[in-house]
Amino acid sequence: MLIKRPADIAPSEITQPELYFGRRRFLRDSAGAVLVATMPGLAWAPPTLAAAKLAATKNPDYVVDDDPTPKKYVTTYNNFYEFGTGKDDPVENAKDFNPKPWSVVVSGECEKPGRYHFEDIIKPSELEERIYRFRCVEAWSMVVPWIGVPLATVLKRFNPTAKAKYVAFETLYDPKRMPGQRRPVLNWPYVEGLRIDEAMHPLTLLTVGLYGEELPNQNGAPIRLIVPWKYGFKSIKSIVRIKFTEKQPPTTWNDSAPQEYGFYSNVNPQVDHPRWSQRKERKVGGGFFSPKVPTLKFNGYAEQVAALYTGMDLVKFY
Repeated sequence: MLIKRPADIAPSEITQPELYFGRRRFLRDSAGAVLVATMPGLAWAPPTLAAAKLAATKNPDYVVDDDPTPKKYVTTYNNFYEFGTGKDDPVENAKDFNPKPWSVVVSGECEKPGRYHFEDIIKPSELEERIYRFRCVEAWSMVVPWIGVPLATVLKRFNPTAKAKYVAFETLYDPKRMPGQRRPVLNWPYVEGLRIDEAMHPLTLLTVGLYGEELPNQNGAPIRLIVPWKYGFKSIKSIVRIKFTEKQPPTTWNDSAPQEYGFYSNVNPQVDHPRWSQRKERKVGGGFFSPKVPTLKFNGYAEQVAALYTGMDLVKFY
């Protein structure tokens, strides 16, 4: 039997979320299938777990024209290989994951390294809700109301030095609790990185919630990154380490397939993935036959972030 690595799978081979809800889960849940078959008009819905509410100030400077994607898609159609490579593996395999208590180790080129508890990093008074576009490298997109604190606000607490040119991040490595890590589909633990000016940009959000609630496990609980002008895999989940570095840090997908996934990974319709076009995308939740729409450069945030890359060859630095 041929087993494909995630990097070998093209978007055309990835089932759209509407098909997941209409076919795979419906059939897998035999009890639900029988019930719906015998009770006309009864709609099947994915199971949900109660999440704690978060109080956050809505930031009017960060909104988009499109309506938010229905929550059921955002919380059940995920890329989180630590819990499996299937789109619905995370919601199934992360049910028993306990993200509390949580701490983050800060190190490298800063004056205040150490281990910080979640409560030391995230201040409730600083939480705000921002509605961002979210674009996956597989050419699907969402609009999500995220809750978090500007990453710059948090990083400044550690007093990075003049040598801090980059910021590296690391996901929890715990194969007992994250079953996807038991398979060598990637080099674990998952690592990502940003240039310091990208990390300090006002758009970059250290995120702890969505839709007015704490982050679900499958979405990267309890703390993840959102960098809205970059492809989704840059927005690393379940962060346990932050390191300020002088040199560009390694990143997981760039290490796994450097010819396909660059360090910058900015959303750019003019730079195709080697095996598919990035010129168009399909909005998740739009229905079985929703048409693809043109992809916006920097995911629609060009006015805010284009200056970060002045003079750079964005084909070379993809």
